Amino acid sequence: AYPYTNWYAHTVGYSVLGGYGLEDTQKLNLLTSHVDFWTKLKNEFLGVKTQGDTLVTTLDSGLQDFCYRQLDGKTGSITVVEPSTGKILAMVSSPNFDPNTVEEQWSWLTSEENTTQNMMNHATQGTYPPGSTFKVVTALDYFRTKGSLEGFSYLCEGSITREDHTIRCYGGTVHGQEDFYSAFANSCNSAFAEIGTMLGGSSLKKTAEDLLFNKSLPLSSYKKSTFTLNGKSSVAEVMQTAIGQGNTLVSPMHMALITSAIANGGELMKPYLIDSVVSSDGETVKTTEPESYKRLMTTNEANILGKLMKGVVENGTASALNGRGYTVAGKTGSAEFDENGSSHSWFIGYSNVDDPDLVVAIIVENGGTG
Repeated sequence: AYPYTNWYAHTVGYSVLGGYGLEDTQKLNLLTSHVDFWTKLKNEFLGVKTQGDTLVTTLDSGLQDFCYRQLDGKTGSITVVEPSTGKILAMVSSPNFDPNTVEEQWSWLTSEENTTQNMMNHATQGTYPPGSTFKVVTALDYFRTKGSLEGFSYLCEGSITREDHTIRCYGGTVHGQEDFYSAFANSCNSAFAEIGTMLGGSSLKKTAEDLLFNKSLPLSSYKKSTFTLNGKSSVAEVMQTAIGQGNTLVSPMHMALITSAIANGGELMKPYLIDSVVSSDGETVKTTEPESYKRLMTTNEANILGKLMKGVVENGTASALNGRGYTVAGKTGSAEFDENGSSHSWFIGYSNVDDPDLVVAIIVENGGTG
């Protein structure tokens, strides 16, 4: 029985019908027993099953509960990672299901109208246009190309047109004269479309792929993110992509990994869900040691992006998080997904900016502005 019902549906999963989540990937650990030889012998003699090992996850039940409640009634996901270790502290996907009743509910859960909803882990299997959260990639590419953010100047008049293609700032807002920091804090589409055309498709592609777009991720199960720009892409495609639209698709977990690297001085730690394996006698059989996956950017680049993200909270689109008794660096996003301008709502960020402790990546489908 699963006492927490739907809370851990997509992480812990279930053991029936072939298994899902940790119940599937950790079968071997759960079926192996490290109790002493005499206990095994005694159990065999008495015809009693020897209990397998116990998994201790990295999930924080308080955080998992909090995230679960925030998403109630919404479609989307919240992922929380400790950037210095890669521990996944919470991962909630909504809508979800009760692992206790999977067999009874199976035909409904796997029905055609339900395939992408309850059973899918939106954090790892859902891919979405990144919207303005992608501006961290465009900003990094600009910094790598120019060597500095100083000296950038742009006069925002609410929209920009290049080769008959027009991009508007959100709600037609006119941001006026901006430097790089204010353009990022305001999430100014016009400035970033201009920056994109200045950089071009090949440059953006290289930086995006350095941040694992079109690449493997250090996870056992996930949907790959896609980035389609190249040197032959049209101006319209480049402008759209630079602001997080176009054909780019990314999972919330992937955005959590990019944010973790920024929070951890450029180094991405391998994300993990199993803290340790313990025998039924309470002896620790093995412990997961934090492990570096890859350096995605230099420490200096990570610091620059962190400074930009701090500006978003201090005087930009995430100012609702300012002055809360804790410090936050972040980036909002509104990702348009249809012709009517309907948007998914994004937020990526980390808390305690001088010594980051929590990274979050949140998406709410059809949630409007970030």
